[in-house]
Amino acid sequence: MRFLHPDGTRVHVAYCTNVHAAEDLDGVMSQLLTYALPLRERLGTNVLGLGLWLANDVAGRLEADPAAVAGLRKRLDDHGLEVVTLNGFPYQAFHAPVVKQAVYQPNWADRRRLEHTKRLVTILSALLPADAERGSISTLPLAWRTDWNEESRTLAHHNLMLLRRELADHADRTGRPVEVGFEPEPGCVVETTADAVEHLAEQAGDFLGVSLDACHLAVSFEEPEAALTRLQDSGIPLVKLQASAALHAEDTASSHTREALAAFAGSPFLHQVRERGRLGVERADDLAQVLEGTSPLPGQDPWRVHFHIPVSAEPAPPLRGTQSALADTLAAVLGGPHPATTHIEVETYTWSVLPDGQRPEGTHELIDGLAAEMDWIRAQLTLLGLTEETTS
Repeated sequence: MRFLHPDGTRVHVAYCTNVHAAEDLDGVMSQLLTYALPLRERLGTNVLGLGLWLANDVAGRLEADPAAVAGLRKRLDDHGLEVVTLNGFPYQAFHAPVVKQAVYQPNWADRRRLEHTKRLVTILSALLPADAERGSISTLPLAWRTDWNEESRTLAHHNLMLLRRELADHADRTGRPVEVGFEPEPGCVVETTADAVEHLAEQAGDFLGVSLDACHLAVSFEEPEAALTRLQDSGIPLVKLQASAALHAEDTASSHTREALAAFAGSPFLHQVRERGRLGVERADDLAQVLEGTSPLPGQDPWRVHFHIPVSAEPAPPLRGTQSALADTLAAVLGGPHPATTHIEVETYTWSVLPDGQRPEGTHELIDGLAAEMDWIRAQLTLLGLTEETTS
C-alpha cells in the first residue's frame, strides 16, 4: 500500500514474505498468486507492497539469471504488487524444524554475508518500481553476541567498508540508492539503539543505517521517541521500520501466566525475554529456558518476549501484546512534520507457530490474518494524518 504523508512524501507499506517457507524460485513465484494477490484484492488497494525474503539459493539463481528477475518483475507488475524493500536478515532455512541461533549465521564477519547482501542489492535494483526513489534491505545486527570478538569486529568492519563502497557505486550507476539497515535485536551485538550508536555510527551515513523493529524495541523496553532521537542525533539514518508487536506478561510470578507463556515456548525460533526491574533490565536468551528454570529471571516485574504476535490481535489473557508501543513507534516515525523513513514493513513471521486456537488453519485464514494486520496499520497511519493513494 502507498500513503502520502502530510508533507507530500510517499510512504510505502509492505508485508514481509518471510512468513512463507518458499526457498526456491518456483515457491517465490507461487506465493505471489497464492497469498499476495488475494491479499491485495481483500484490502481493496491498487498496489500491495511486499517485503520480499529471498533465501541465499534463490537469490543466487536470480542474480545469475536476469531473465528470471525480469519474469519476477513482470509478475509483480501484472498483479499490482511492488517491492521496494527486501528482508535480508535470514540467510536460509528460516522455516527449518529448529532455527534458534542459526538465524544469525553467517554474520557480518563472514564474507558470505557480504556477498549475499550485494546479491540482494542487484536483485532489488531490478525489481524497484519506476517511481520508487530508493530501495531498502534489512540485515542482522552484526552477530549474535557470543560469536563476537576482536577478530570478528575487524573482519566485519572491513566487510561493511566494502558494502558501503558497493552501495555508493550502485547509486552512481543507477541514480537510485539502495540502503541497508542493521536491525537491533535482543541478544545480538547491536541489541538497542545505544548499541547501534556504539557499533555503527562510524559506518553509518548515506547508504548504511538502522532498520528498527518495533517488537525488538518493545522487548528491550526502549521508548520509541527517545530511540529515534538517539539515532538522529548520532547521524544514523532510519532505513526502514518493521511494524511488529511483542508478547507482554504482567504478573510473571503467577502460575497462570507461566502456563499461558508455555504455549508460546515450543517454537523453532529463539524467543528472548527481558524483565525490567528497579535495577535495570534482566536478560534471558530463550523463553523455554526461562520457564524450565535453566535460565531463570527474578519474576518480580513484567516480561517482554521476542515473539512476533499479530499486530491486530491481542493474545488471550493474562498475556497481552505491545500494540500500544507499536502505535507509539509509528507516531514517533511518521507523526512529525516529515517522516523519519518512507518504508514500513509488517513482519509477523510466526503465524504457523502460534498456540492452538490462535494459529490460522489453511491459506484463507492466513490471508484473513494478514489482511487484518494491514488494516490495523492502515487505520494507525490514517490517525496520524496520512492518506492512502487510490491510484497506481
